[in-house]
Amino acid sequence: MEKLRILHTNDLHSHFEHFPKIGRYLHEAQKDQSVDQVFTFDAGDFMDRSHPLTDATYGQANIKLMNSFHYDAITIGNNEGISNSHEVVEHLFDHAKFPVILANLREEDESMPHWAVQNKIITTKKGTRIALIGLTAAYPLSYEPNHWHVKMLKETMDDVLPKIAGQYDVLILLTHVGLNMDEFLAKNYPQIDLIVGGHTHDLLKHGKRVNGVWITQTGKWGNYVGNTYVEIDDQHHVKKITPHVEPTSLMKEHNGDIETILSYCECGKEILSREQVANLPEKYDDDYEATINVSMDAIADFAKTDLAMLSTGLFLQPFKRGILTKYDLQVALPHSMHVVRSKLKGKDLWRLVMEIEKNRHYLDHFHLQGMSFRGKIFGQMHYRGIKFDPISRIVYVKGKEIDPAKEYEIAVLDHYVLVPFFPTLAIVGDNKFLFPQFLREVIGDYLAKKYPINRK
Repeated sequence: MEKLRILHTNDLHSHFEHFPKIGRYLHEAQKDQSVDQVFTFDAGDFMDRSHPLTDATYGQANIKLMNSFHYDAITIGNNEGISNSHEVVEHLFDHAKFPVILANLREEDESMPHWAVQNKIITTKKGTRIALIGLTAAYPLSYEPNHWHVKMLKETMDDVLPKIAGQYDVLILLTHVGLNMDEFLAKNYPQIDLIVGGHTHDLLKHGKRVNGVWITQTGKWGNYVGNTYVEIDDQHHVKKITPHVEPTSLMKEHNGDIETILSYCECGKEILSREQVANLPEKYDDDYEATINVSMDAIADFAKTDLAMLSTGLFLQPFKRGILTKYDLQVALPHSMHVVRSKLKGKDLWRLVMEIEKNRHYLDHFHLQGMSFRGKIFGQMHYRGIKFDPISRIVYVKGKEIDPAKEYEIAVLDHYVLVPFFPTLAIVGDNKFLFPQFLREVIGDYLAKKYPINRK
């Protein structure tokens, strides 16, 4: 009989406040002599550029810390693959001391990324062959503009499984596809023994068994660490899998943890504060209205449109007069969002405005999480080039009543395409996702041109 212990994390999202505890827990567990072998995996979204240190180092600080956790393998999430430019991802793992398993992402020429392998076979000390397959969320609308080709899950599994047939005794998937898709995989591929998953932040304290396949997730942000035991008989067949999680809150805090955590923020702040962006005039001093208006000008300029819209909840703080740094932009707009140019017929643009106005008071104080949003409430929607008469329900575009048959282009965010409040954008919008710049980078570039710093 062979007993394995599998430690796992997912959706850490640069929540470095838990890293000292997680690191100590993993190091201690990796020395466990009560089992034959210990493996450590991560299921993606280990980085999040809403944290200043991650943003300042383009994720290299995360890689350094993950190296210290001694992972045996990881896969990537959308925060690695989509929230970074193609160039950043190409070099993200230059110094990684762990393999990246990823079967469903390719370069545009269909070659494998040089930093990943589609699968890996690990042989335990007792001769059990463990096959690892990695899968990330298949978002073609976001991956394709970033010069990647992402493959659908079924297509990928149907391609990989026949190639490794007969080469493994145990099949483990590292997935960042969400619980629903993990269940899909379990129902359609019963040869899987264990899915170490992430993406939807589900906390499965004792795992979930679907069609004989165990699925485990640890929620989000490092609040829990996965701790799964696998028992294998002498013929290398899995006899028992026991998933559970360990709450980070119950792990002992050490002297110096708080200073370490604060140093991560301070280091990121110091790096980003050195990069000056623009010199803003007095009208921007703590003025939300001016901040939002110039930001709409920025995304309209970037998307080459006359129309734009942004919501107040995006802005965690307004701009201030004087020197604006990358740190100021990061604090004000921590979201990993991209600009979208959406083409709509007049009748559909009218409908979009109606959806916004119908939901306006509801969204003003609506607490929102996910879909790249790192604020608290959605807030009020502001328009550029659009006016709405609530009495007549007439929409005016650049001072003229909207033409139902005419095509209009408006600068929006991928966030607005993803949230459920404005279905018109997702259903009938001809949406062009504009990469690689984030929203804050687009606004920063515009302000740098409009209000340049006079350098002597």
